[in-house]
Amino acid sequence: MRILLRTLLTASICISSLFLSGQEKAKVTGKILNAINQPIEFANISVLGYPGGTISDSKGNFRLAVPSGKRFILTVSFIGYRRESLSMKLTPGETREINLILQQVATELENVEIIDRQVRNTNLIRLDPKIATKIPTISGGIEEMLKTMPGVSSTNELSSQYSVRGGNYDENLVYVNDIEIYRPFLIRASQQEGLSFVNSALVSSILFSAGGFEAKYGDKMSSVLDIQYKRPVSFGASVNLSLLGAQAHVEGSPGNKRFGYLVGARYKTNKYILKGLQTKGAYEPNFGDVQTLFLYDVNPKLKISFLGNYSLNSYKLVPEDRETNFGTINEAYRLKIFFEGQEIDRYETMMGALSVNYRPMKDLNLKFITSAFQTYETETYDLLGQYWIGRLETGMGEEQFGDVVEVQGVGSYLDHARNSLQASVFTFQHKGARERDNQYLQWGVKYQYEVINDQLSEWELIDSAGFSIPSVPFSVGSPNPRNPEFDLFYSLKSDDINISSSRFTGFVQNAWRFFPAEKGRLNTTLGLRYNYWDMNGQFLVSPRGSISYKPMWESDVLFRVSAGYYYQPPFYKEMRDLQGNINKNIKAQKSIHFVAGLDWNLKMWDRPFKFITEAYYKYMDDLIPYIIDNVRIRYLADNSAQGFAYGLDMKLNGEFINGVESWASLSLLRTAEKIEGSREGYTPRPTDQLLNFALFFQDYIPNNPSYSMYLKLLYGTGLPFAQPGGGSFSDDNRFPSYKRVDIGFSKQIISEASSFKSKNPLKYFKELWINLEVLNLFQIRNTISYLWIKDVNGRQYGIPNYLTPRQLNVKLMASF
Repeated sequence: MRILLRTLLTASICISSLFLSGQEKAKVTGKILNAINQPIEFANISVLGYPGGTISDSKGNFRLAVPSGKRFILTVSFIGYRRESLSMKLTPGETREINLILQQVATELENVEIIDRQVRNTNLIRLDPKIATKIPTISGGIEEMLKTMPGVSSTNELSSQYSVRGGNYDENLVYVNDIEIYRPFLIRASQQEGLSFVNSALVSSILFSAGGFEAKYGDKMSSVLDIQYKRPVSFGASVNLSLLGAQAHVEGSPGNKRFGYLVGARYKTNKYILKGLQTKGAYEPNFGDVQTLFLYDVNPKLKISFLGNYSLNSYKLVPEDRETNFGTINEAYRLKIFFEGQEIDRYETMMGALSVNYRPMKDLNLKFITSAFQTYETETYDLLGQYWIGRLETGMGEEQFGDVVEVQGVGSYLDHARNSLQASVFTFQHKGARERDNQYLQWGVKYQYEVINDQLSEWELIDSAGFSIPSVPFSVGSPNPRNPEFDLFYSLKSDDINISSSRFTGFVQNAWRFFPAEKGRLNTTLGLRYNYWDMNGQFLVSPRGSISYKPMWESDVLFRVSAGYYYQPPFYKEMRDLQGNINKNIKAQKSIHFVAGLDWNLKMWDRPFKFITEAYYKYMDDLIPYIIDNVRIRYLADNSAQGFAYGLDMKLNGEFINGVESWASLSLLRTAEKIEGSREGYTPRPTDQLLNFALFFQDYIPNNPSYSMYLKLLYGTGLPFAQPGGGSFSDDNRFPSYKRVDIGFSKQIISEASSFKSKNPLKYFKELWINLEVLNLFQIRNTISYLWIKDVNGRQYGIPNYLTPRQLNVKLMASF
């Protein structure tokens, strides 16, 4: 890691030295206000056709470096307000002050101004959706930006899943336009995963909390991601093409602007990426979806919208062979496998949601949502692997150095599965909000009905040199040889599972703003959430609260504390144990959060920065133990554990390079659990990652900012694992550290400032970019899991399953 960081630092210094040379810039400063002269925080200020920009602070103030000696267009925008554009020309070194008043438009998002005033006072952080299109990545999307946030961890570039502060993938809430999103049930490996639900081309707002979130957010123990899609005000479109797929979107609001539409389509195939994996063969991954958002304003008080999604992900693999070297310098081995058979998986999901928003008064908003979600998933494979393990010659001076000199084991294994699942979830909910003076009251109720139909049949057989494992002991000449029953190495089979149940949830919360004379600003939010599930008859009440205080200091510092109960009632996966049995009496998992944080807006090098830090402790009880293999989570289906998690998260973001935002995040974590009846006491949970560091860095050439560079670095210490039949997770068994650097270079060919003749077809382009990405820049082999093989003597080998090697990707991005 020291060599990696030293190399990265050297490269950054060289790049910065090259890029920072150029002519002296000018500056624009000022304040952004609304129609009643209140400051607007988080307004976006940028130069048209140039990368980067800045945002206004809590007082509406901003400062931005701009080109000098030539004319440019300064744009100012904020959700729910009309975009303002100013044509300017400044001399080198000049500073010009402007004060702008933004006018609200009829297409404003409900309560967006109120929400933004509250964001800094809560554990939520706002993210810029535009950056999601810049981060170099394999899987793409909003989730890749989340993986660089403090408290968020991911050790798999092929997956969009992430863990937060010691939780697993199933403990994260995701909302799109107030509708909860579900992930597929049967996915075992990241290469099968396909597209995540969120389409980054349609997103207008991203809020994220890593813990201690408000009562209005649902019943999960770790985090919440709150996405809002755009509300179109004019025609627009985009097309993105790359070696990994394509996506396109179109939006508009024709006629009298009462009707708006937003349509996006995506196609992804990571066939090119999967060819770099150890297992060679014919990969046929095809993932696609279509999303629509239709909006109609019946009148100024009544608005209707419909969000729809159809997704079809298919994955086919006909493996041929695999070769993996593993071990140490002094004891190295080679695994060679020849395959027969194939795997075919299919995941089809549909979702539709109808929302009615009614605002009878200016300070009262009522929303009604009904939605339906359905998934059909099948998983079928018969894979025969014939393998041999050989010891390699490690002597540098030996003639056979690097060759197999001794066979350690020969055998075969057979994997079989015929799994199918159908799930339906229907919901109806009401949400309301009312603002009075210095209070903001919110409430909601929700009814959910779910139906699950599942069929499971999978097993694994391991055989070494003709002896089935476990082998049958015998004695020559014995008149009564032992003949134990034959057992498969692994078996999971269940009868048809049919489950239906209802859930009733609701919340009420209120936020108060106090302004003690000359002492600062105090904000308090208190809420209560309830949940009832008729499957186990458990009724839960979750109190949650937070306090923020901004003293009247010269420094812009805000302090926050929050605490609350976070229950997670089981869904289907938590109910099913390792043998396929269903526990209908299983109870909700419980987590009590205590979070204290600091939010500091500061200046460095006369440029804006923000430093955020949070310390947290979580006490957890009635936990359902689980194991993770790749991205597949398998539960023990009983509330037999209690645990804890504590840590420290830090993030510094700002203009490390003038005019563009970059950030670095550092997280420290310790999480452990104690399983009832175990003699081992507290042992690490599967997500116990002691240290996690993430960096996202942007740069550009000052004399020609149409050339840009984006770099993403991830480092995480190794996660614990348990050997088959080897008991619990422990510090003695950990994966190697996860280390990865991705870098991208882009050239803006057309900008909004470009002009073409009337007959030139390029005049229809608003922007045109071409990107080159180098994925896994330093060719680091990261381990995602192990393939466990036993020989007839009972010796067990753990062969690492490596993730992707260094690869290139080319993108073409256009907007109209």
